[in-house]
Amino acid sequence: MARKPQKIQWNEIALLAESMRERAYAPYSNYRVGAVLLARKDLDGQNEVFVGANVENASYGLCVCAERNAVSAAVLAGMKELVALAVATEGPRPAAPCGMCRQVLAEFSKDLPVALVCAGKIVERTTLAELLPRMFNGAHLNEARAQIAAKKPARAKK
Repeated sequence: MARKPQKIQWNEIALLAESMRERAYAPYSNYRVGAVLLARKDLDGQNEVFVGANVENASYGLCVCAERNAVSAAVLAGMKELVALAVATEGPRPAAPCGMCRQVLAEFSKDLPVALVCAGKIVERTTLAELLPRMFNGAHLNEARAQIAAKKPARAKK
């Protein structure tokens, strides 16, 4: 039996995301980002909180965004369902997760609610589906494999 979804305390996770910005390592851009991800293992589980901050590197390609750090922590804790995400960025206007983060989030949730936060306040609420329309996910790979398998001639046994 499915549980009634837990109410998301958006203001609390927005403030926590803002506080995570202080933990960011951003000596090159000075653009600090904090993220809070709610996730759970199964329908019967309680929401658990996972946090992240961006970690830069002199080799920019090695930088890790706050959102991906939070997703990694959730996955390592055995979480299978993402429930909500708050992302706090420098103002004056909020920034949505980058394309790479959107794709990583899409691996686990198609329509994740997302709050965009500046100065501890939610400026905008959206969803992953709105941020990443026509997302690529495992279903595409499964469909392609099935189509390829259906076209292959049967191998002769020796």
